[in-house]
Amino acid sequence: MKRAILSMVAAVLAGGAAACSPAPPAQDKAGAEAAGDWTRPPVIERVERAGSALVVSGVAEPQARVVLRSDEGAAFAASADPQGRFEIRVAAPAEHLLLRPETQVGQDTAPSPDRLLILAAGQGPIVVLRPGGPTRRLDAAPALGAIDSDGRMRLASGRAGPGTARIEVLSGGETVQVAPDAQGRWSVMLAPHGGPDQVRVTGRDFIWPGEAAPSRELTVEQTGSGWRIGWTGPGGARQSTWLPDPAGP
Repeated sequence: MKRAILSMVAAVLAGGAAACSPAPPAQDKAGAEAAGDWTRPPVIERVERAGSALVVSGVAEPQARVVLRSDEGAAFAASADPQGRFEIRVAAPAEHLLLRPETQVGQDTAPSPDRLLILAAGQGPIVVLRPGGPTRRLDAAPALGAIDSDGRMRLASGRAGPGTARIEVLSGGETVQVAPDAQGRWSVMLAPHGGPDQVRVTGRDFIWPGEAAPSRELTVEQTGSGWRIGWTGPGGARQSTWLPDPAGP
C-alpha cells in the first residue's frame, strides 16, 4: 500500500491532481480476448435505501452475474441487464458491513480490488474503498469527502458541486488548487503528518485525527467529527481512511 499510494505522487505532480471517476477505464476487449478470457470487475455507483433493504447499483459486464461477498460468508447477487446495469438488494446490516464485489461470466471470475463499506446499518457514510487510491463517497458528504493514508503519505479527496472550476486545499501551511474531473471528483496528495492536523477545503476547516490503530481486522470508530476506518486491501497492506461528518466540526 505504501508503494501504491507513493506511486500516485508522480501523477499528481505531473497532472496537478489525481482524479477518480466512477466509470472504469477504457480497455481493448478484443486485444484482451486474444490473449485470454476477459472479464471486467463491477463498478458500484450508488446505494439507496428501499424499506428494510439497501439497493446497490452499478455497471458490469452485460448479463454477467454480480456478487457482493462479506468476510462472514454472506453473499448477495444479481445479473446485469444487456446494457450492463445491475441492482442488488442487500439486507440492511445490524451495524457495519464490508463487501467485496466480483463479476462472474461462465467460469471466469473478476474480483474487484475495491470494497463497499456500509456504516451504522446504512445510517452512516457509505463508501467505496480503493487500495492505493481515493475513497469514493456514495452518501451526502462535505467538501472534504475522505483522507486516505498508508502511514507515510495522505490523499485527500472529495466531490465538488456543478460548475466548480477549482478546489483549494490548505494543509501544513501549503495551499494547493486542483481541478475536479468531469464527475466533479478531485483528489490531491498531502504531506505526511504524525498526529491531528487541520485541513482547510474551500474555506472550511476539518481536523484529521491521525491514523487508525494497527490491526489486521476492520476497525471502525467515530472520532474527530467523523469516522476513522482501519482496513486491509487485497494485497494485505494496511490503510487508514477518515470520513468527515456532513455537519463538520
